[in-house]
Amino acid sequence: MTFARVALFAAAFVVAAVVSPFSSAESEKVALSVAIDGAIGPASTRQLKEALDVAARRDAEVLILQLDTPGGLVTSMREMIADILASPVPVIGYVAPAGGHAASAGTYILYATHVAAMAPGTNLGAATPVEMGGLPSLPGGDKNKGEEKDATGRPASDAMMAKVTNDAVALIRSLAELRGRNGDWGEKAVREAASLSANAALQEHVIDFVARDTTELLQLADGRTVDVAGKKQVLATKGLPVETLEPGWFIRLLSVITDPNIAIILMLVGVYGIVFEFTSPGAVAPGVIGTICLVLGLYALNLLPINYTGLALMLLGVAFLVVEAVNPTVVLGFGGVAAFLLGAAMLLKTQGPGFAMSWAVIGPAAALTLGLALLTGTFVWAARKNPPRVGGEAMRGQPAEILDWQGGEGHVLALGERWRAKANGPVAPGDSVEVTDVSDLVLTVRRREAGDNGAIK
Repeated sequence: MTFARVALFAAAFVVAAVVSPFSSAESEKVALSVAIDGAIGPASTRQLKEALDVAARRDAEVLILQLDTPGGLVTSMREMIADILASPVPVIGYVAPAGGHAASAGTYILYATHVAAMAPGTNLGAATPVEMGGLPSLPGGDKNKGEEKDATGRPASDAMMAKVTNDAVALIRSLAELRGRNGDWGEKAVREAASLSANAALQEHVIDFVARDTTELLQLADGRTVDVAGKKQVLATKGLPVETLEPGWFIRLLSVITDPNIAIILMLVGVYGIVFEFTSPGAVAPGVIGTICLVLGLYALNLLPINYTGLALMLLGVAFLVVEAVNPTVVLGFGGVAAFLLGAAMLLKTQGPGFAMSWAVIGPAAALTLGLALLTGTFVWAARKNPPRVGGEAMRGQPAEILDWQGGEGHVLALGERWRAKANGPVAPGDSVEVTDVSDLVLTVRRREAGDNGAIK
Protein backbone atom coordinates (compact mmCIF):
# COMPACT_ATOMS: atom_id res chain seq x y z
CA MET A 1 0.00 0.00 0.00
CA THR A 2 2.84 2.32 0.87
CA PHE A 3 4.55 1.51 -2.44
CA ALA A 4 1.36 2.38 -4.37
CA ARG A 5 1.12 5.75 -2.62
CA VAL A 6 4.76 6.55 -3.38
CA ALA A 7 4.25 5.59 -7.03
CA LEU A 8 1.12 7.74 -7.30
CA PHE A 9 2.92 10.71 -5.72
CA ALA A 10 5.86 10.31 -8.12
CA ALA A 11 3.54 10.17 -11.13
CA ALA A 12 1.74 13.32 -10.01
CA PHE A 13 5.08 15.07 -9.53
CA VAL A 14 6.24 14.12 -13.05
CA VAL A 15 2.98 15.32 -14.60
CA ALA A 16 3.20 18.63 -12.75
CA ALA A 17 6.82 19.08 -13.83
CA VAL A 18 5.95 18.40 -17.48
CA VAL A 19 2.77 20.50 -17.64
CA SER A 20 3.87 23.52 -15.62
CA PRO A 21 6.47 24.85 -18.14
CA PHE A 22 3.89 24.78 -20.88
CA SER A 23 1.31 26.46 -18.69
CA SER A 24 3.69 29.24 -17.72
CA ALA A 25 4.80 29.66 -21.33
CA GLU A 26 1.20 29.96 -22.50
CA SER A 27 0.34 32.48 -19.78
CA GLU A 28 3.42 34.62 -20.41
CA LYS A 29 2.51 37.84 -22.19
CA VAL A 30 4.32 38.75 -25.37
CA ALA A 31 4.31 41.55 -27.95
CA LEU A 32 4.03 40.29 -31.51
CA SER A 33 5.39 42.29 -34.44
CA VAL A 34 4.49 42.20 -38.15
CA ALA A 35 6.14 44.33 -40.85
CA ILE A 36 4.28 45.66 -43.88
CA ASP A 37 7.07 46.63 -46.26
CA GLY A 38 5.99 47.76 -49.72
CA ALA A 39 2.73 48.57 -51.46
CA ILE A 40 -0.56 47.88 -49.68
CA GLY A 41 -2.40 45.14 -51.55
CA PRO A 42 -4.08 41.74 -51.16
CA ALA A 43 -0.88 40.22 -49.73
CA SER A 44 -0.66 42.94 -47.05
CA THR A 45 -4.31 42.38 -46.12
CA ARG A 46 -3.80 38.65 -45.68
CA GLN A 47 -0.56 39.16 -43.75
CA LEU A 48 -2.23 41.49 -41.24
CA LYS A 49 -5.28 39.23 -40.92
CA GLU A 50 -3.12 36.21 -40.13
CA ALA A 51 -1.03 38.22 -37.65
CA LEU A 52 -4.18 39.40 -35.83
CA ASP A 53 -5.47 35.81 -35.67
CA VAL A 54 -2.17 34.60 -34.17
CA ALA A 55 -2.17 37.48 -31.67
CA ALA A 56 -5.74 36.66 -30.61
CA ARG A 57 -5.01 32.91 -30.22
CA ARG A 58 -1.90 33.58 -28.14
CA ASP A 59 -3.59 36.34 -26.14
CA ALA A 60 -0.74 38.73 -26.95
CA GLU A 61 -0.61 42.02 -25.09
CA VAL A 62 -0.18 44.05 -28.29
CA LEU A 63 0.54 43.63 -31.97
CA ILE A 64 3.15 46.02 -33.38
CA LEU A 65 2.32 46.90 -36.99
CA GLN A 66 5.54 48.23 -38.51
CA LEU A 67 4.82 50.28 -41.63
CA ASP A 68 7.08 51.33 -44.48
CA THR A 69 4.83 51.79 -47.49
CA PRO A 70 4.24 54.21 -50.39
CA GLY A 71 0.51 53.41 -50.29
CA GLY A 72 -1.54 51.04 -52.40
CA LEU A 73 -5.07 49.92 -53.17
CA VAL A 74 -8.04 51.54 -51.43
CA THR A 75 -9.90 48.22 -51.20
CA SER A 76 -7.00 46.52 -49.39
CA MET A 77 -6.52 49.55 -47.13
CA ARG A 78 -10.16 49.52 -46.04
CA GLU A 79 -10.01 45.78 -45.29
CA MET A 80 -6.94 46.32 -43.11
CA ILE A 81 -8.61 49.22 -41.27
CA ALA A 82 -11.72 47.09 -40.63
CA ASP A 83 -9.56 44.27 -39.25
CA ILE A 84 -7.71 46.67 -36.92
CA LEU A 85 -10.94 48.22 -35.62
CA ALA A 86 -12.43 44.77 -34.92
CA SER A 87 -9.26 43.33 -33.38
CA PRO A 88 -9.48 42.07 -29.76
CA VAL A 89 -5.74 42.77 -29.46
CA PRO A 90 -4.46 46.39 -29.34
CA VAL A 91 -2.49 47.37 -32.44
CA ILE A 92 0.45 49.78 -32.21
CA GLY A 93 1.20 51.44 -35.54
CA TYR A 94 4.91 52.15 -35.91
CA VAL A 95 6.45 53.85 -38.95
CA ALA A 96 9.97 52.43 -39.15
CA PRO A 97 12.86 52.04 -39.81
CA ALA A 98 14.56 55.42 -40.15
CA GLY A 99 14.09 56.60 -43.72
CA GLY A 100 10.76 54.78 -44.02
CA HIS A 101 7.38 56.37 -44.62
CA ALA A 102 3.64 55.73 -44.34
CA ALA A 103 2.34 57.58 -47.37
CA SER A 104 -1.13 57.52 -48.91
CA ALA A 105 -2.91 54.35 -47.67
CA GLY A 106 -0.30 53.99 -44.90
CA THR A 107 -1.50 57.26 -43.34
CA TYR A 108 -5.08 56.00 -43.03
CA ILE A 109 -3.90 52.72 -41.49
CA LEU A 110 -1.73 54.58 -38.97
CA TYR A 111 -4.74 56.72 -38.00
CA ALA A 112 -6.74 53.52 -37.38
CA THR A 113 -4.25 51.92 -34.97
CA HIS A 114 -4.85 52.12 -31.21
CA VAL A 115 -1.43 53.73 -30.63
CA ALA A 116 0.48 55.56 -33.36
CA ALA A 117 4.24 56.11 -33.30
CA MET A 118 7.08 56.94 -35.66
CA ALA A 119 10.81 56.43 -35.69
CA PRO A 120 13.09 59.45 -36.13
CA GLY A 121 13.79 60.18 -39.78
CA THR A 122 10.41 58.93 -41.06
CA ASN A 123 7.43 60.74 -42.55
CA LEU A 124 3.75 60.26 -43.35
CA GLY A 125 1.02 61.97 -45.39
CA ALA A 126 0.33 62.59 -49.09
CA ALA A 127 -3.00 60.78 -48.71
CA THR A 128 -4.77 62.24 -51.77
CA PRO A 129 -6.67 59.52 -53.68
CA VAL A 130 -5.07 58.69 -57.01
CA GLU A 131 -6.91 59.17 -60.30
CA MET A 132 -9.39 56.52 -61.30
CA GLY A 133 -8.16 54.01 -63.87
CA GLY A 134 -9.17 54.21 -67.50
CA LEU A 135 -7.92 55.18 -70.92
CA PRO A 136 -4.97 57.57 -70.82
CA SER A 137 -5.39 60.98 -72.39
CA LEU A 138 -3.50 61.81 -75.56
CA PRO A 139 -0.21 63.69 -75.15
CA GLY A 140 -0.72 67.43 -75.39
CA GLY A 141 -4.49 67.09 -75.45
CA ASP A 142 -7.00 68.67 -73.12
CA LYS A 143 -8.20 65.80 -70.95
CA ASN A 144 -11.43 67.63 -70.18
CA LYS A 145 -12.21 68.36 -73.82
CA GLY A 146 -15.26 66.50 -75.02
CA GLU A 147 -15.96 64.96 -71.61
CA GLU A 148 -19.46 64.63 -70.22
CA LYS A 149 -20.57 67.27 -67.72
CA ASP A 150 -22.38 66.68 -64.45
CA ALA A 151 -25.32 68.70 -63.08
CA THR A 152 -22.99 71.47 -61.88
CA GLY A 153 -21.29 71.84 -65.28
CA ARG A 154 -18.01 70.27 -64.16
CA PRO A 155 -16.41 67.46 -66.16
CA ALA A 156 -17.66 64.05 -65.04
CA SER A 157 -14.11 62.93 -64.17
CA ASP A 158 -13.67 65.93 -61.84
CA ALA A 159 -17.00 65.16 -60.19
CA MET A 160 -15.94 61.55 -59.63
CA MET A 161 -12.62 62.61 -58.11
CA ALA A 162 -14.47 65.04 -55.84
CA LYS A 163 -16.68 62.21 -54.59
CA VAL A 164 -13.67 59.98 -53.99
CA THR A 165 -11.81 62.77 -52.17
CA ASN A 166 -14.78 63.63 -49.95
CA ASP A 167 -15.20 59.97 -49.09
CA ALA A 168 -11.51 59.74 -48.14
CA VAL A 169 -11.81 62.89 -45.98
CA ALA A 170 -14.80 61.41 -44.17
CA LEU A 171 -12.86 58.19 -43.52
CA ILE A 172 -9.75 59.83 -42.09
CA ARG A 173 -11.83 62.23 -39.97
CA SER A 174 -13.85 59.37 -38.52
CA LEU A 175 -10.63 57.53 -37.62
CA ALA A 176 -9.19 60.71 -36.08
CA GLU A 177 -12.31 61.15 -33.94
CA LEU A 178 -12.19 57.49 -32.86
CA ARG A 179 -8.54 57.67 -31.76
CA GLY A 180 -8.46 61.31 -30.59
CA ARG A 181 -6.05 62.51 -33.28
CA ASN A 182 -5.81 65.65 -35.42
CA GLY A 183 -8.63 65.38 -37.95
CA ASP A 184 -7.95 68.79 -39.51
CA TRP A 185 -4.45 67.79 -40.54
CA GLY A 186 -5.80 64.46 -41.79
CA GLU A 187 -8.15 66.34 -44.13
CA LYS A 188 -5.26 68.51 -45.25
CA ALA A 189 -3.23 65.38 -46.07
CA VAL A 190 -6.10 64.17 -48.25
CA ARG A 191 -7.02 67.40 -50.02
CA GLU A 192 -3.57 68.99 -50.32
CA ALA A 193 -1.30 65.92 -50.15
CA ALA A 194 0.39 67.38 -47.05
CA SER A 195 3.19 65.44 -45.37
CA LEU A 196 4.86 65.57 -41.95
CA SER A 197 8.13 64.43 -40.41
CA ALA A 198 8.09 62.40 -37.20
CA ASN A 199 8.62 65.36 -34.84
CA ALA A 200 6.16 67.55 -36.75
CA ALA A 201 3.57 64.77 -36.60
CA LEU A 202 4.04 64.62 -32.82
CA GLN A 203 3.55 68.38 -32.52
CA GLU A 204 0.41 68.22 -34.68
CA HIS A 205 -1.03 65.43 -32.47
CA VAL A 206 -1.13 63.06 -35.41
CA ILE A 207 0.90 60.42 -33.53
CA ASP A 208 1.28 59.66 -29.81
CA PHE A 209 5.07 59.62 -29.53
CA VAL A 210 8.41 59.14 -31.33
CA ALA A 211 10.40 55.98 -30.51
CA ARG A 212 13.86 54.96 -31.68
CA ASP A 213 13.23 51.20 -31.49
CA THR A 214 10.68 48.65 -30.31
CA THR A 215 12.07 48.60 -26.77
CA GLU A 216 11.47 52.34 -26.37
CA LEU A 217 8.16 51.93 -28.22
CA LEU A 218 6.87 49.45 -25.61
CA GLN A 219 8.14 51.60 -22.72
CA LEU A 220 6.32 54.71 -24.00
CA ALA A 221 3.13 52.74 -24.74
CA ASP A 222 3.03 51.26 -21.23
CA GLY A 223 0.15 52.51 -19.11
CA ARG A 224 -1.86 54.06 -21.95
CA THR A 225 -5.60 53.47 -22.00
CA VAL A 226 -6.98 52.43 -25.37
CA ASP A 227 -10.39 51.47 -26.72
CA VAL A 228 -10.23 47.85 -27.95
CA ALA A 229 -13.41 46.66 -29.66
CA GLY A 230 -15.52 48.96 -27.48
CA LYS A 231 -13.76 48.14 -24.19
CA LYS A 232 -11.20 50.21 -22.30
CA GLN A 233 -7.86 48.50 -21.79
CA VAL A 234 -4.70 49.68 -20.04
CA LEU A 235 -1.56 48.59 -21.84
CA ALA A 236 1.13 46.77 -19.84
CA THR A 237 3.90 46.63 -22.40
CA LYS A 238 7.06 47.64 -20.53
CA GLY A 239 9.77 45.00 -20.86
CA LEU A 240 7.67 42.62 -22.96
CA PRO A 241 9.60 40.23 -25.22
CA VAL A 242 9.00 40.99 -28.92
CA GLU A 243 8.40 38.15 -31.36
CA THR A 244 8.42 38.90 -35.09
CA LEU A 245 5.90 37.12 -37.34
CA GLU A 246 7.43 36.40 -40.74
CA PRO A 247 5.17 36.13 -43.81
CA GLY A 248 4.62 32.60 -45.11
CA TRP A 249 5.32 31.33 -48.62
CA PHE A 250 1.77 31.96 -49.77
CA ILE A 251 1.87 35.63 -48.75
CA ARG A 252 5.22 36.03 -50.51
CA LEU A 253 3.70 34.44 -53.63
CA LEU A 254 0.69 36.77 -53.42
CA SER A 255 2.92 39.82 -53.17
CA VAL A 256 4.51 38.83 -56.50
CA ILE A 257 1.55 37.66 -58.58
CA THR A 258 -0.83 40.45 -57.51
CA ASP A 259 1.30 42.94 -59.40
CA PRO A 260 -1.05 43.47 -62.39
CA ASN A 261 1.87 43.40 -64.83
CA ILE A 262 3.02 40.01 -63.49
CA ALA A 263 -0.57 38.74 -63.61
CA ILE A 264 -0.88 39.70 -67.29
CA ILE A 265 2.43 38.02 -68.15
CA LEU A 266 1.29 34.86 -66.33
CA MET A 267 -1.93 34.87 -68.36
CA LEU A 268 -0.04 35.24 -71.65
CA VAL A 269 2.34 32.42 -70.75
CA GLY A 270 -0.67 30.31 -69.75
CA VAL A 271 -2.60 30.92 -72.96
CA TYR A 272 0.34 30.22 -75.26
CA GLY A 273 1.39 27.18 -73.23
CA ILE A 274 -2.06 25.66 -73.68
CA VAL A 275 -2.13 26.59 -77.39
CA PHE A 276 1.26 24.93 -77.89
CA GLU A 277 0.00 21.82 -76.08
CA PHE A 278 -3.01 21.59 -78.40
CA THR A 279 -0.84 22.01 -81.50
CA SER A 280 1.76 19.50 -80.27
CA PRO A 281 -0.13 16.84 -78.28
CA GLY A 282 2.03 14.80 -75.95
CA ALA A 283 4.52 17.54 -75.08
CA VAL A 284 2.88 17.68 -71.60
CA ALA A 285 5.21 20.32 -70.09
CA PRO A 286 3.76 23.33 -72.02
CA GLY A 287 0.23 22.29 -71.07
CA VAL A 288 1.06 21.81 -67.39
CA ILE A 289 3.06 25.03 -67.09
CA GLY A 290 0.50 26.96 -69.14
CA THR A 291 -2.43 25.77 -67.02
CA ILE A 292 -0.65 26.67 -63.76
CA CYS A 293 0.31 30.12 -65.05
CA LEU A 294 -3.19 30.80 -66.38
CA VAL A 295 -4.84 29.81 -63.09
CA LEU A 296 -2.36 31.93 -61.08
CA GLY A 297 -2.92 34.92 -63.38
CA LEU A 298 -6.72 34.69 -63.15
CA TYR A 299 -6.54 34.23 -59.37
CA ALA A 300 -4.35 37.32 -59.02
CA LEU A 301 -6.68 39.42 -61.20
CA ASN A 302 -9.64 38.23 -59.15
CA LEU A 303 -8.02 39.76 -56.05
CA LEU A 304 -7.49 43.11 -57.78
CA PRO A 305 -10.15 45.76 -58.50
CA ILE A 306 -10.33 45.12 -62.25
CA ASN A 307 -12.65 46.25 -65.03
CA TYR A 308 -14.00 43.08 -66.64
CA THR A 309 -14.52 44.89 -69.94
CA GLY A 310 -10.77 45.52 -70.07
CA LEU A 311 -10.07 41.88 -69.21
CA ALA A 312 -12.48 40.72 -71.95
CA LEU A 313 -10.75 42.97 -74.50
CA MET A 314 -7.35 41.56 -73.55
CA LEU A 315 -8.55 37.97 -73.89
CA LEU A 316 -10.22 38.85 -77.21
CA GLY A 317 -6.95 40.33 -78.43
CA VAL A 318 -5.06 37.15 -77.47
CA ALA A 319 -7.70 35.06 -79.27
CA PHE A 320 -7.30 37.16 -82.42
CA LEU A 321 -3.54 36.67 -82.28
CA VAL A 322 -3.93 32.90 -81.88
CA VAL A 323 -6.22 32.81 -84.94
CA GLU A 324 -3.69 34.99 -86.80
CA ALA A 325 -1.02 32.40 -86.08
CA VAL A 326 -3.15 29.59 -87.54
CA ASN A 327 -4.71 31.53 -90.43
CA PRO A 328 -2.53 34.56 -91.33
CA THR A 329 -4.55 37.61 -92.37
CA VAL A 330 -2.48 40.50 -90.86
CA VAL A 331 -5.78 42.28 -90.05
CA LEU A 332 -6.51 39.92 -87.16
CA GLY A 333 -2.95 40.35 -85.90
CA PHE A 334 -3.07 44.14 -85.66
CA GLY A 335 -6.67 44.02 -84.42
CA GLY A 336 -5.58 41.65 -81.66
CA VAL A 337 -2.77 43.98 -80.59
CA ALA A 338 -5.14 46.97 -80.56
CA ALA A 339 -7.68 45.06 -78.44
CA PHE A 340 -4.93 43.87 -76.09
CA LEU A 341 -3.54 47.39 -75.52
CA LEU A 342 -6.99 48.94 -75.05
CA GLY A 343 -7.88 46.23 -72.55
CA ALA A 344 -4.63 46.82 -70.64
CA ALA A 345 -5.40 50.55 -70.42
CA MET A 346 -8.89 49.84 -69.05
CA LEU A 347 -8.02 46.84 -66.86
CA LEU A 348 -7.71 48.43 -63.41
CA LYS A 349 -10.66 50.33 -61.94
CA THR A 350 -8.33 52.22 -59.63
CA GLN A 351 -4.57 52.48 -59.51
CA GLY A 352 -2.24 53.02 -56.60
CA PRO A 353 1.48 52.96 -55.84
CA GLY A 354 2.78 49.56 -56.86
CA PHE A 355 -0.48 48.66 -58.63
CA ALA A 356 -0.41 50.42 -61.98
CA MET A 357 -0.13 49.04 -65.49
CA SER A 358 3.39 49.62 -66.82
CA TRP A 359 3.54 50.34 -70.54
CA ALA A 360 7.20 49.35 -70.41
CA VAL A 361 5.90 45.82 -69.72
CA ILE A 362 2.59 45.76 -71.62
CA GLY A 363 3.98 47.29 -74.84
CA PRO A 364 6.83 44.78 -75.32
CA ALA A 365 4.50 41.92 -74.28
CA ALA A 366 2.01 42.93 -76.99
CA ALA A 367 4.81 43.35 -79.56
CA LEU A 368 6.30 39.96 -78.65
CA THR A 369 2.87 38.32 -78.88
CA LEU A 370 2.30 39.86 -82.32
CA GLY A 371 5.76 38.79 -83.43
CA LEU A 372 5.16 35.20 -82.33
CA ALA A 373 1.79 35.16 -84.11
CA LEU A 374 3.29 36.51 -87.35
CA LEU A 375 6.26 34.13 -87.13
CA THR A 376 3.98 31.15 -86.59
CA GLY A 377 1.74 32.33 -89.42
CA THR A 378 4.76 32.56 -91.74
CA PHE A 379 5.71 28.95 -90.98
CA VAL A 380 2.12 27.81 -91.48
CA TRP A 381 1.90 29.63 -94.82
CA ALA A 382 5.21 28.16 -95.98
CA ALA A 383 4.08 24.68 -94.94
CA ARG A 384 0.99 25.02 -97.11
CA LYS A 385 3.16 25.64 -100.17
CA ASN A 386 5.47 22.69 -99.51
CA PRO A 387 4.74 19.25 -101.01
CA PRO A 388 2.65 17.02 -98.75
CA ARG A 389 4.65 14.90 -96.36
CA VAL A 390 1.98 12.39 -95.31
CA GLY A 391 -0.52 10.12 -97.08
CA GLY A 392 -0.50 8.88 -100.64
CA GLU A 393 0.64 12.20 -102.08
CA ALA A 394 3.86 11.95 -100.08
CA MET A 395 4.78 8.68 -101.84
CA ARG A 396 5.19 10.21 -105.29
CA GLY A 397 8.86 10.48 -106.23
CA GLN A 398 10.02 8.19 -103.42
CA PRO A 399 12.64 5.51 -104.30
CA ALA A 400 11.69 1.83 -103.89
CA GLU A 401 13.23 -1.61 -104.40
CA ILE A 402 11.56 -4.57 -106.16
CA LEU A 403 11.13 -7.47 -103.73
CA ASP A 404 9.29 -9.92 -106.01
CA TRP A 405 7.70 -9.57 -109.43
CA GLN A 406 5.50 -11.65 -111.75
CA GLY A 407 3.24 -10.74 -114.69
CA GLY A 408 3.60 -6.96 -114.32
CA GLU A 409 2.79 -6.96 -110.59
CA GLY A 410 4.62 -7.67 -107.38
CA HIS A 411 5.82 -6.12 -104.13
CA VAL A 412 8.26 -3.30 -103.44
CA LEU A 413 9.99 -1.89 -100.35
CA ALA A 414 9.34 1.85 -99.96
CA LEU A 415 10.03 3.97 -96.88
CA GLY A 416 10.70 0.80 -94.91
CA GLU A 417 7.28 -0.71 -95.73
CA ARG A 418 6.14 -3.52 -98.07
CA TRP A 419 3.71 -2.31 -100.78
CA ARG A 420 1.84 -3.91 -103.66
CA ALA A 421 2.97 -2.40 -106.93
CA LYS A 422 2.58 -2.48 -110.68
CA ALA A 423 4.76 -1.12 -113.47
CA ASN A 424 4.35 0.08 -117.01
CA GLY A 425 7.68 -1.34 -118.07
CA PRO A 426 9.79 -4.40 -117.41
CA VAL A 427 11.35 -4.65 -113.93
CA ALA A 428 12.94 -7.50 -111.98
CA PRO A 429 13.55 -8.30 -108.31
CA GLY A 430 16.35 -6.17 -106.91
CA ASP A 431 15.80 -3.30 -109.36
CA SER A 432 15.67 0.28 -108.09
CA VAL A 433 12.41 2.00 -109.05
CA GLU A 434 10.60 5.27 -108.41
CA VAL A 435 6.97 5.72 -107.31
CA THR A 436 4.95 7.66 -109.86
CA ASP A 437 1.40 7.23 -108.52
CA VAL A 438 -0.70 5.72 -105.72
CA SER A 439 -4.15 4.18 -106.21
CA ASP A 440 -6.03 2.10 -103.63
CA LEU A 441 -2.81 1.35 -101.73
CA VAL A 442 -1.18 0.07 -104.93
CA LEU A 443 1.94 1.87 -106.11
CA THR A 444 2.71 2.53 -109.75
CA VAL A 445 6.46 2.45 -110.31
CA ARG A 446 8.94 2.92 -113.12
CA ARG A 447 12.49 1.82 -113.57
CA ARG A 448 15.06 4.07 -111.91
CA GLU A 449 18.29 4.49 -113.86
CA ALA A 450 20.99 6.36 -111.97
CA GLY A 451 23.96 8.12 -113.46
CA ASP A 452 27.25 8.84 -111.79
CA ASN A 453 25.63 11.43 -109.50
CA GLY A 454 22.61 9.28 -108.64
CA ALA A 455 20.16 11.46 -110.60
CA ILE A 456 17.26 9.83 -112.37
CA LYS A 457 17.47 9.73 -116.17
